[in-house]
Amino acid sequence: MKKVAWIGTGVMGGQQAGHLAKAGYPVSAYTRRYEKLLPLQEQFGITPCHTIKEAVTDADFIFVMVGYPKDVEEVFSGEGGIFDHAKKGALAIDMTTSSPALAEKLYALGREKGIRVMDAPVSGGDSGARNGTLSIMAGGGEADFQEALPLFQCMGKSILLMGPAGAGQHTKAANQIAVAGATAAYTEAITYAEQVGLDPEKMLAAIGGGAAGSWQISNMAPRALKGDFAPGFFIKHFIKDMKIIHEESTARGVRLEMLESVLALYEKMAEMGLEDNGTQALIRYYREGKK
Repeated sequence: MKKVAWIGTGVMGGQQAGHLAKAGYPVSAYTRRYEKLLPLQEQFGITPCHTIKEAVTDADFIFVMVGYPKDVEEVFSGEGGIFDHAKKGALAIDMTTSSPALAEKLYALGREKGIRVMDAPVSGGDSGARNGTLSIMAGGGEADFQEALPLFQCMGKSILLMGPAGAGQHTKAANQIAVAGATAAYTEAITYAEQVGLDPEKMLAAIGGGAAGSWQISNMAPRALKGDFAPGFFIKHFIKDMKIIHEESTARGVRLEMLESVLALYEKMAEMGLEDNGTQALIRYYREGKK
């Protein structure tokens, strides 16, 4: 069985690594706080590591799921990172939502060092990671994608190669644009329903089966109504994603006005000290931020 290294075991990464371990892959994991690895060792049999070097040495596949592009770059090309210690021929797959330009850069650097690199960001949040039903959007070579496909299938249901390096990140950018609109839409629908005296749960049931239906209405709107603001996806990370998209679109002379509006809303939430809430906490801005 091929050896796997997993770097970054946050809300989603730990569950994804667990699926690979349950499928029989030997998984060694590294994250900044070593103690976070111990429950994964107990639950899945994952081997905890104190350094990236310890995790990636002799690994055939290396997965990365961290927070920000700067973290991705550090993990890959910083001192003591993947490029310093992975064996030649290893396949390193970044599943972080990151910069398309960085994905292209790491692919090129990897080729120089004999390490294959793919970008494969995901959508589906904590529930998708937990249930192994993520959507996986890959960028890279066809042969590398086919080699990684059995591992992707342990983590997701919709798995597509979108094009060369960076194409996965561009696809995730399109995904986040759609999520931004859907999140703002269901939040304002709830706000309107509450103001006119409708039962918001019944309202969501009524519109969720029609043309307004969406994954966000089915999965995240109920959390918002229950006051469950635990992060399936952090607001601070959504802000990061939208800023990346804004930079990419601006560089191409394209203005995404809806995205700019939603980004401004979430930046106000960060100013309110809510950046560690989940994205569904946008309802708090309408209930608290406008008072």
